[in-house]
Amino acid sequence: MKTVEKIEKEQIKQLKFCRKEVLSDPEARKKRDFDLMRAQALGNLLKNKVYITFETADEKVYQVHTTIWAVGSEFVCLKSDICIPINCILELE
Repeated sequence: MKTVEKIEKEQIKQLKFCRKEVLSDPEARKKRDFDLMRAQALGNLLKNKVYITFETADEKVYQVHTTIWAVGSEFVCLKSDICIPINCILELE
């Protein structure tokens, strides 16, 4: 298990992401998609924050506590024009 480093959402812009899928299990990817849509709805309706755990190109694992404003086909958008590739997201809480 890799060490998870907590960061602020503003620091995400400085990170590099890879194109590989971090979840190999199709059921885990399905759960992630469901969790993303739920987090987006809660973020837009109630301004709820979630913990997003994700992996960067250098294989470090980070966690950010933030509101998800939009979920696209490839990226999750946060405030201040900050985006995280969906394929890099390990889990949402």
